[in-house]
Amino acid sequence: METPANQFSNSVMTLTYDPTICINAGRCARELSDVFRTSVIPWIDLDGAPSQQIIEQVKRCPSGALRFRLNQKVA
Repeated sequence: METPANQFSNSVMTLTYDPTICINAGRCARELSDVFRTSVIPWIDLDGAPSQQIIEQVKRCPSGALRFRLNQKVA
């Protein structure tokens, strides 16, 4: 199964990035550079920080270009 270019997943979450609404504020890279890396491809590394820290950073995205969902199955 192929992953869309702007979708990143690990066992905990799936993060999506919409470049069409990104205002390039750079807040994600400045505040959590181990996850949001500007000089490496893929530029988002979900193993770079604890999941809760990534979630909090995504919530601070000023444009809403970054979104997440938890990968939990409802029993």
